[in-house]
Amino acid sequence: MEDILIKAAQLILSLSILVVLHEFGHFLPAKLFGVRVEKFYLFFDPKFSLFKTKHGDTEYGIGWLPLGGYVKLSGMIDESMDKEQMSKPAEPHEFRSKPAWQRLIIMLGGVIVNLILGFVIYSGILYVWGKSYLSVEAAGYGVHVSETAKESGFRDGDRVIALNGDNIPAEYTYEKITQELLLNDDIKEVTVTNNGETRQISLPDDFARRVVGAREAGMFSPRVPFIADTILENSPAREAGFQKGDRFITVNGDSALYFQDFVKAVSGRPGEEITVGVERNNQYTTLAVTVSEEGTIGVGNMPPSHYFEFTKKQYGFFEAIPAGFTEAMNTMKMYIDQFKLVFTKEGASQIGGFGTIGNLFPSTWNWQMFWSMTAFLSLILAIMNILPIPALDGGHVMFLLYEIISGRKPGEKFMEYAQITGMVLLLALLLWANGNDVLRAFE
Repeated sequence: MEDILIKAAQLILSLSILVVLHEFGHFLPAKLFGVRVEKFYLFFDPKFSLFKTKHGDTEYGIGWLPLGGYVKLSGMIDESMDKEQMSKPAEPHEFRSKPAWQRLIIMLGGVIVNLILGFVIYSGILYVWGKSYLSVEAAGYGVHVSETAKESGFRDGDRVIALNGDNIPAEYTYEKITQELLLNDDIKEVTVTNNGETRQISLPDDFARRVVGAREAGMFSPRVPFIADTILENSPAREAGFQKGDRFITVNGDSALYFQDFVKAVSGRPGEEITVGVERNNQYTTLAVTVSEEGTIGVGNMPPSHYFEFTKKQYGFFEAIPAGFTEAMNTMKMYIDQFKLVFTKEGASQIGGFGTIGNLFPSTWNWQMFWSMTAFLSLILAIMNILPIPALDGGHVMFLLYEIISGRKPGEKFMEYAQITGMVLLLALLLWANGNDVLRAFE
């Protein structure tokens, strides 16, 4: 329960920051161009608000429905659907009375702020914490592969050394390789090595769709040995006599040299007594232990840094700026490339709502991870909002570009129907995404 609350708190704080700054991106140019801003709200306030105060012409508040936020501009057809105001002659302070180029800047303001925010946060992360990663070469024990990847010819212990015959760049991680295999249709062949044997794996045409549809946690995960670091109090392992430094070798006589092997062997035996072989002081010994009902024995593994040499780069202030820009651009490219999977049956089933987003945050509060996720979500918010869908910023931008190019302004009745259509589409997407979360919770 505590884990869920920590994730929820991080999600709410992150979205609050993003929503307030996004809406400020609309608010500021609106004020500069003399448009009256009637409301500035974090979250939506149907029927009532949790907090509100008025300064000048603007009511500032916090709504009770945490699905975003909004600024209400005078003389604009938006989610408020204020038909009474729109039926009156345009006033000088209204959005609709301003030149098209000013209205375009106002509508682009939120997206621009989110893009800048993502870039600034990534730069700040690199300046404060630097960048640390485990390269493919440094992951010397190879990888555990998902069942779907095994069906295509991969094996546990494989080390990827080339894609389409080209050697893996030194900075590549297995996360990067996974992205390449799922998003780059040009990659047809993967070269791997395992125990001195080199193999060529030809990927099937539907490889990406099969991996996405399988809903597996990860296609590749670096293998790590299992050496006891902590023995939990009052745990089965404590009662059985396990000690810090024990190197796990077997479970019931079967090889379990790697942490993932041990977890797989034990998790399916809740309540059973098993025999575990360990190496202690260069001697092999066996211990009998009863697996808990949760499928664990209560032993913590050594941290990854005990087994691997991570590559870490520190950035000075002026180095972090271009590096942050590159990080933001790479993140956006990866997200945009994923759209081709969204429009498949398998990809659509993976669309998630607030539960999925919340699970992206760690279960313990970690400021580096918090800001990294906030930067990521900021860029996603920018991309999603610029889509040419009525009711989104991109829909308004699309109609404004039409007006600027053609010299003709879309009729207010047309804009009203377009807004309603867009709102229905967004509501359907919201229900679909969060419905997927509910279904996955009961699987």
